[in-house]
Amino acid sequence: MTSPSTAPGATSKAGFDLPTMDPARRRRAGRIFDALAKAYPDAHCELDYTSPAELLIATILSAQSTDVGVNKATPGLFAAFPTPGDYARATPGDIEPHIATIGLFRNKARAVHESMKRIHEVHQDEVPGDMESLLELRGVARKTANVVLGNAFNINMGVVVDTHVTRLSHRLDLSTGTTPLAIERDLMSLVPRAKWTLLSHLLIFHGRRVCKARGGTCANDPICRRWGSCSSE
Repeated sequence: MTSPSTAPGATSKAGFDLPTMDPARRRRAGRIFDALAKAYPDAHCELDYTSPAELLIATILSAQSTDVGVNKATPGLFAAFPTPGDYARATPGDIEPHIATIGLFRNKARAVHESMKRIHEVHQDEVPGDMESLLELRGVARKTANVVLGNAFNINMGVVVDTHVTRLSHRLDLSTGTTPLAIERDLMSLVPRAKWTLLSHLLIFHGRRVCKARGGTCANDPICRRWGSCSSE
């Protein structure tokens, strides 16, 4: 029997109703998931971090930037500001030199400063492990909150939807949604809750390595050839 939190059409703990999915679509999604899991057994978050606070900061910095670029900047940043309290006692101007190689670094410095200040003052330097509290932080929307909850706390509240997940959800006919939230709702309805975080990693790994926006190798890939609309593009 399917549990209420993962049943088609059920209200998830993410706080909204999920659409009802045809059982055949769920079985197809399960086969795609299994194929991706076999192809990428080491799929994981590719941001470097050693604590929930570091992951939160790295994820804020990753908006419109690459994980590679973020990972080059964060060692010095994390060394200069070991705790949320250290950021709170600093200024955005103190943070900026450490992330100047990252796009939109001034706005991101303000977001990091204000989010860490709130964590220091309201949550006693501990990153909160719930969606509502995370969404109250500057620079944190649902995507960032899902990254932190899924990877730092092993809490599946949703599916991270970035440009890779959006592209593959369409190409693999997992969703026709036109917004990140619509795509996320479809994906949450297609796979069991325990697999939500891993699903995003698998789609991102495949999107970065094979099923790229341009110059991909989809025509030679068994997953794209079997389930995708991309192999003939």
